[in-house]
Amino acid sequence: MSTRLYTHPIFLEHITPPGHPERPDRLKAIERVLEDEAFMYLDRRQAPMGEEESILRVHPRDYMEYVRRSIPDTGIARIDADTTASPKSWDAALHAVGAVNAAVDDVFTGAADNVFVAARPPGHHAEKTTAMGFCLFNTAAIAARHAQAVHGAERVAIVDWDVHHGNGTQDVFWDDPSVLYCSTHQMPLYPGTGASSETGAGNIVNAPLGPDTGSDTFREAFLSRVLPRIDAFAPDLVIVSAGFDAHHRDPLAQINLTEKDFDWATGQLMDRAARHCGNRLVSLLEGGYDLQGLAFSVAAHVGRLMRG
Repeated sequence: MSTRLYTHPIFLEHITPPGHPERPDRLKAIERVLEDEAFMYLDRRQAPMGEEESILRVHPRDYMEYVRRSIPDTGIARIDADTTASPKSWDAALHAVGAVNAAVDDVFTGAADNVFVAARPPGHHAEKTTAMGFCLFNTAAIAARHAQAVHGAERVAIVDWDVHHGNGTQDVFWDDPSVLYCSTHQMPLYPGTGASSETGAGNIVNAPLGPDTGSDTFREAFLSRVLPRIDAFAPDLVIVSAGFDAHHRDPLAQINLTEKDFDWATGQLMDRAARHCGNRLVSLLEGGYDLQGLAFSVAAHVGRLMRG
């Protein structure tokens, strides 16, 4: 499989307060683990700057301008209790948008079979008009809309295995049956959404996991809830909101997954991408806050993307 990686030094300049879990060291840990010779043939690219037009496919202009105004000239500005911005956060967010759109372009043009985007800030908690949960713009939603607008995708599946429910992605696509959103996540946990009864226009599939569960429960949710819905939907593109905070080492949750679980889940989604959409799969970094757990999990994920 041809696998491409997008990242950019600007993502390290999105600065958060001391002690904040969503910190630049996360990307540094990923960069270090991907220096191993096992990743010698990973096609590494620098994330381009995104266009505001892409943001406006998901977020209204008033909200985009609110985020722009929230960027401080110096220091750190607090947008909500968890979400902050620093002087380079706007540039980082735009490069994250550019990266996800370039990744979509790559899989539709055949430049790569699949792509992993290692960007900050993450995106899946950003609702249409609300920044929250460390997120400014919903990059998974922006990628889906780019696939539809530019490449004519009729059906896009977004699979979110971050341990926190992607309330923002659910909000964006709540009444849009052209996008299937499937989420496994711990419940109860932040942000408090993601009950199995939340189904939108029949296109929302929530598979909540109880605290202190692990591999068996996660895999059963995939096998019984997520994968059958993807097969029935037959997407033109699979997007993964790849958070790695369900790892057993992570400090923000209590789901006890290992790197092998992320390897397995990646393989399952690759099988569906091969079956339905010519291998087109784009994976976007979301959460993951223990540096060792994050690094090892990303290595397993990217390694599986590369070997098929």
